[in-house]
Amino acid sequence: MKRNKQVVPLIAVIILLSCLIVDGCGKKEETMAPPSPEVAVVTVQSRQVVTTTELTGRTASNLIAEVRPQVGGIIQKRLFTEGADVRAGQPLFQIDPAIYQAAVSNAGAALARSEAQLTTVQLRADRLRELLAEKAVSQQDYDDAAAALKQTQADIQYGKANLETARINLQYTTITAPISGRIGRSGITEGALVTAHQPLALATIQKIDPMYVDVTQSTTDILKLRRKLQEGQLSRNSNQQQVRLILDDGSEYPFKGKLQFQDITVDPTTGSVILRIVFPNPKGLLMPGMFVRAIVEEGVHKNAILVPQQAVSRDPKGNPLTLTVDKEGKVQQKPLTLDRAIGSEWLVSSGLEPGDKVIVEGMLKVKPGIPVKAVPFDTGGKTEQANPPAKTK
Repeated sequence: MKRNKQVVPLIAVIILLSCLIVDGCGKKEETMAPPSPEVAVVTVQSRQVVTTTELTGRTASNLIAEVRPQVGGIIQKRLFTEGADVRAGQPLFQIDPAIYQAAVSNAGAALARSEAQLTTVQLRADRLRELLAEKAVSQQDYDDAAAALKQTQADIQYGKANLETARINLQYTTITAPISGRIGRSGITEGALVTAHQPLALATIQKIDPMYVDVTQSTTDILKLRRKLQEGQLSRNSNQQQVRLILDDGSEYPFKGKLQFQDITVDPTTGSVILRIVFPNPKGLLMPGMFVRAIVEEGVHKNAILVPQQAVSRDPKGNPLTLTVDKEGKVQQKPLTLDRAIGSEWLVSSGLEPGDKVIVEGMLKVKPGIPVKAVPFDTGGKTEQANPPAKTK
């Protein structure tokens, strides 16, 4: 019994110490509040942004001529190298000129015969006119002589026209280049029979410097752009007519083009219109029919607001939103209206104001209403820029 009496106080002391330890730990946990989560933010600044649009299209020659014969005959010679540059008036083909040379000689002889008769007919008409005044010949004789004179003069004019036609046809036996440019392959060889104005072209010449680029733009985008210009959201740029060109392999063409005109007819099947752009092509890098992408400047946003794309999320309905840190250091959720992507950023139409601190990193560990610790977002080891230049691509 004495041993049990000693154990009871010992147990009581142990229980008392345990309560004191638990009570002390509880107070310590109550005094140590969890730290605020740290988020990286960018401070929104309005800046000037040149917006562009990318349009697809194909290249086309600014001049094109299909070479066809204007007289028929046998091709004697081909006087050019396929794929070479030719100049206007350069001989390309030679048709056998024998029959056309004979036609020139025949027309010349007929003209000479008419001219030889003219002197005799003219003298006879003059003599009969004098005799008619003296009543020595009848009026009928004079009228016949005058008619013969007019017929001879008409024969001379007709002979001159025939001779000129024969000479022109003889010239057409040498087929020349109608324009300067680069000539393609020819489907006609020496010895082939050709006819005047045949549907099959002997060769095709294309002038490729400068080069046309025809791109299409939807009427929806055109109307939207005009509305922004009228409302003052966009302003015209002095270099707006300059256009950049992206080739099929993704490289940028070294020369800039100029917007020449916008077609006035809408394609009813696609709802788009054609824009024609002129590019210099001194080295012949652009070839007709190439698929290209043109970067056309739309205008200038003088007070544009851009945020990194990683700072924008979407709700279950797909509406864009972002998280910001207010002046009290608490997280706020803001819905956004986005215009377009510009590089790695979004162009924001509404929802943000200059000076707003947008959370870029740490969005998953915070929610609206909680206090956070905001630190500047580190963009690749560089400090955040307040007003960097931006262009759409």
